[in-house]
Amino acid sequence: MFFSHVADELSTHAGEHSPNYQEVIMNIHHFQHVPYEGLGSITTWAQTNRHQVTVTRFYEGDPLPSMDDLDCLIVVGGPMNVYEEDKYPWLTKEKQFIEEAIISGKVVLGICLGAQLVACVLGAKVYPSPYEEIGWFPVRRTEDAADTEAFSLLPAEIEAFHWHGDTFGLPSGATLMYRSMACENQVFIYSDRVIGLQFHLETTRQSAEKLIQHSLNEIVDGPYIQTPVAMLADDRRFDRINKVMSRLLDFLEHVYRH
Repeated sequence: MFFSHVADELSTHAGEHSPNYQEVIMNIHHFQHVPYEGLGSITTWAQTNRHQVTVTRFYEGDPLPSMDDLDCLIVVGGPMNVYEEDKYPWLTKEKQFIEEAIISGKVVLGICLGAQLVACVLGAKVYPSPYEEIGWFPVRRTEDAADTEAFSLLPAEIEAFHWHGDTFGLPSGATLMYRSMACENQVFIYSDRVIGLQFHLETTRQSAEKLIQHSLNEIVDGPYIQTPVAMLADDRRFDRINKVMSRLLDFLEHVYRH
């Protein structure tokens, strides 16, 4: 399987690189929608692997980058909805840029709101989920995921960190990789280079604390909504999802290299 090969390669070249090893540096650009939702553990992975990271902060009015200046686009979360262009006019330009990045063959990763934006530009509908998911809930791999190159990357079940009220339809041509009891469409992969994650694998304890602090009004009674105490009860959960995120990023790096 693919990932065992990549894992061996990474292990072989960990620390001091051999003379035949060509270090791959990606220019990673990310879209950030609010100050308290950033890259989380992705920053650590990028620094460890010596990739360049830049950002457009829409809440600060930052300009969009040149498409030629990036290899990978990561679109993170935020409290707004993809259809709220009247309140957030920059959403229109953001969607256009994401679409251009996909057409240009860039590696694209969307997380939560980011996944909904990616699904939207691929022609899928984004709409309120039957249940809001806030906290730690399992997602399970689909049978269709066995046909994807990324299949061996991720475990059959992940206890993931969630914070979403909307969800997305499955884009035409995409493969559904994970689902949960509360939400049918949790992860999709499109054209091997584009991945949408409805849940969060990048969240650290620190970023979860910030999210809770700024979004307390969303923590109400519900079958899939946990208390802040429950969400922060076990730091090992964050370690586990961050490791899964690193493995997923390793896969995307492999896609970029090849």
